[in-house]
Amino acid sequence: MLLRVFTIACAIFLWPQVGQAESAARALQKEYATQSIVGFFAKRGGSKWDFEVQSHSGGRRSCSTRHGADLAKTGQHIKTKKHIKPMAFSVNKERYVKTKKIEKWFKRNCKWT
Repeated sequence: MLLRVFTIACAIFLWPQVGQAESAARALQKEYATQSIVGFFAKRGGSKWDFEVQSHSGGRRSCSTRHGADLAKTGQHIKTKKHIKPMAFSVNKERYVKTKKIEKWFKRNCKWT
């Protein structure tokens, strides 16, 4: 849960925001803040981005192993090799528009966070 909070914090503080995307991200930030004993700190979220955990296949993985160091570029899923759309708002504005969609992808693909 805490890693989810920090990931959202990164999304909010590191990428440009406008309109609906900002509203959805801000709403999630407020919701997660009520569930956390720690506040939002972009710097701490950035360190969590590179934090590695053991994968089911025996390897190591982190947010950055899937999404890459440059969030304006396409990432790649380690196991399936499917492309992951860029996370940077400047390149992929629809990524942060709908709260329900953000939650869906966290639940589906970020269980270990």
